[in-house]
Amino acid sequence: MASSSDGWIRRQGFPDLAPDANLSRGPRERLIQALLGLCALVTVFTTLGIAAILIGESVAFFRQVSLAEFFGDTKWTPQFSEQHFGIWPLLAGTLMITVIAALVAIPIGLSAAIYISQYAPDRVRRWLKPSLELLAGVPTVVYGYFALTFVTPLLQHVLPQMQVYNALSAGIVVGIMIIPMVASLSEDALRAVPRSLAEGAYALGATKYEVVLRVVVPAALSGIMASFILALSRAIGETMIVTLAAGATPKLTLNPLESIQTMTAYIVQVSLGDTPQGTVVYQSLFAVGLVLFVLTLGMNLLANRIILRFKESY
Repeated sequence: MASSSDGWIRRQGFPDLAPDANLSRGPRERLIQALLGLCALVTVFTTLGIAAILIGESVAFFRQVSLAEFFGDTKWTPQFSEQHFGIWPLLAGTLMITVIAALVAIPIGLSAAIYISQYAPDRVRRWLKPSLELLAGVPTVVYGYFALTFVTPLLQHVLPQMQVYNALSAGIVVGIMIIPMVASLSEDALRAVPRSLAEGAYALGATKYEVVLRVVVPAALSGIMASFILALSRAIGETMIVTLAAGATPKLTLNPLESIQTMTAYIVQVSLGDTPQGTVVYQSLFAVGLVLFVLTLGMNLLANRIILRFKESY
């Protein structure tokens, strides 16, 4: 027997909307579904293809360089007469840039997101958010020369011992580059919090500051944390800024005023065409790329884990 809701739907003249109606898909809908599924498969197979190439070339590299040397040595000099293939100088340089970028982007981006979503009037929000997102459209090579020709000379007035190529200016500019990602994704997460939560807190006598920091931000924590990790994944993979501003000196150091080299900068250096294919130096490019691939993949998996851990259902 049809339910009362089914009878109401039919009485209104919409028999096809009844739950027991024939909802078979037409040819056009099936075609669109197949095309969308194909697009999803393209991304999967592209990722698998990249992983296969990196692993295949890396296997050839590790036949000549042992894992113990790769992860145990603290020198990276593959193009010197006395070759060393310790990944730690490149990994340390990459992580240093990422930490500096995080110290710049996370507080500024989150503060901007809170202001845009909770405090800014509508007319200010309409021009402030697009203006902030314009930073994401600036080419990274422009950011690199900005770091080299503006940020570094400016910092040298305060820190005269700073080298021309250094990790600090490169990390600061990488942080500026990822601010729009942190701000935009965090702002979307904050605006997705139901208005009823804030209204309930106001009804209990909470101030605007208390509502934002104790109700809205904790409720949007999963989206905020995901924006942090995705932005840091972008910072880890940044190439042009660190190539132009951080230098090409693979050095295991914690001093951000010195020249360092990141994994992406080394890949650019080897990819210029001067290194013969099939050599151990050429194959080291893929070994470094594999480490970078695993690192960014781990960051993305961590972001998904955090989203599931702190996800709230409203």
